[in-house]
Amino acid sequence: MHCPFCSAEDTKVIDSRLVTDGEAVRRRRECLTCGERYTTFETAELVMPHLIKRDGRREPFDEDKLRYGLSKALEKRPVSVDEIETSLNHIKHRMRSTGERELPSLQVGEEVMTELRALDPVAYVRFASVYRDFQDLSEFADEIQKLSLAKES
Repeated sequence: MHCPFCSAEDTKVIDSRLVTDGEAVRRRRECLTCGERYTTFETAELVMPHLIKRDGRREPFDEDKLRYGLSKALEKRPVSVDEIETSLNHIKHRMRSTGERELPSLQVGEEVMTELRALDPVAYVRFASVYRDFQDLSEFADEIQKLSLAKES
């Protein structure tokens, strides 16, 4: 890897460690020419499946869109950025592990709901209300009741 400061080719790795639940490797490097230190991250480049939307359109997986949806549901809730990133990684892992080249977007929505249910019940109901297109208060009440019953058992 070229040094970002002087573009020299000779650098050495000073320290390596796993980050984001073992999904990436963080490396501290030092340039052998100028002595500057910097950090790099190494992740496996895995192909995410394309999504089949409800109307039949196909589009590439968009991690930013998924992150935005999770963050919006968790807005002003006591959930850390690290917990959001961990959930995002869980969802991506489950999508990749299907081995499919295309997945229905509904499957991604269900994965998001599974993660939100575990992270924060309020965020789960927020997301479910939009995702399932709740039309009245009874649908909110039904979902909250299901959530309460699940917590009790």
